[in-house]
Amino acid sequence: MRVAIIGAGVIGLSSALCIHEQFHGLVPSLELEVYADHFTPHTTSDGAAGLWQPYLSDHGNLQETLWNKETFDYLLGQLHSPAAKEMGLFLLSGYNLFTEPVPDPSWKNIVLGFRNLTPKELELFPGYSYGWFNTALMLEGRRYLPWLTNRLTQRGVKFFHKKVESFQELFSQGVDVVLNCSGIRAGHLQPDPELQPGRGQIIKVLAPWVKHFIITHDLKSGIYSSPYVIPGSEFTVLGGIYQHGNWSEENSAKDHKSIWDSCCRLLPALQEAKIVGEWSGLRPARPSVRLERESIRLGNLQGEQVFPS
Repeated sequence: MRVAIIGAGVIGLSSALCIHEQFHGLVPSLELEVYADHFTPHTTSDGAAGLWQPYLSDHGNLQETLWNKETFDYLLGQLHSPAAKEMGLFLLSGYNLFTEPVPDPSWKNIVLGFRNLTPKELELFPGYSYGWFNTALMLEGRRYLPWLTNRLTQRGVKFFHKKVESFQELFSQGVDVVLNCSGIRAGHLQPDPELQPGRGQIIKVLAPWVKHFIITHDLKSGIYSSPYVIPGSEFTVLGGIYQHGNWSEENSAKDHKSIWDSCCRLLPALQEAKIVGEWSGLRPARPSVRLERESIRLGNLQGEQVFPS
């Protein structure tokens, strides 16, 4: 059986590894192929900070909460493995801040040590009156994707650097199953009006004194539209831009100023941080996760396609 994965970001490569681990012994003739026009370090996954935290606006969808728990528990189980450093995997604690009380998130019992902030802790963040503290996981894409690529290569998975224009292109070559993991481009292969870009922009700085993530929330402006600070293994990521429907991948001077000013108000010491990089990318955004299987027929060709997005 030939299985093709379109997309080489974190979803595409981790799906490929999962399929190989679970089915290579059950399906002796299994052949896995990864097709993409962008590979690490040029994917959206490479640019993201890598903090494990679902959106607060997930509406408590039980299936998505179970998927979130499965992912967290799997990564937690890898934390003390010899490969953890190479994977870019480590624990990180931090704060979620609000200007008003909010319900606890659906993932409160998934992360470690979730609790409400004390009045003394809130004094550290003027302008915020409510919040949480917890320990979560960091999985840095710029390390995890090369690790996944190496693992898949060792297992005989084939990689093709090309842009797939249609599913028929793969089915006509004898592929039996296609996983569409092409991120924001998934809608180009199969129409999906609900899938829209959620443009983000970040600034990378050297700020080794920052030890905790700080994510602020403006319930009126929506997710990721207020400042956040996420320290990584080599640099700290500053952000706070979420522009639904914006397809631009160019860095914006206006957005740079907005991120810098708001993050420096949140943590004034950042004014002394050295800027070492900047990046813009398009999050694949839709109201709910799409994980569907569909049997399709294209002329005399028949195959299965799966959409994890």
